[in-house]
Amino acid sequence: MNADTFEADDTPAAVGGIAADRLRSIIERVERLEEERKALAGDIKDIFTEAKSAGFDVKVIRQIIRLRKQEPAEVEEQETLLDIYRRALGM
Repeated sequence: MNADTFEADDTPAAVGGIAADRLRSIIERVERLEEERKALAGDIKDIFTEAKSAGFDVKVIRQIIRLRKQEPAEVEEQETLLDIYRRALGM
């Protein structure tokens, strides 16, 4: 390697065409977001614990959350199929 590929503190500025500072920045940003995701998952778990202690059915709450993410037409189609399948099984 020639001396131009190292920064003043003897770390490679670019190795194999990769900008080390940019790579480090990307990795640190992902690591920071993963930590935030862990914290958020803990917060969500706490909310479900609170819901359960208040007498709510957590499985049903999860289903409602899943349904709210879907388009209304998609929900209606699923409900129609569920009804057809139930009737076919005599439920």
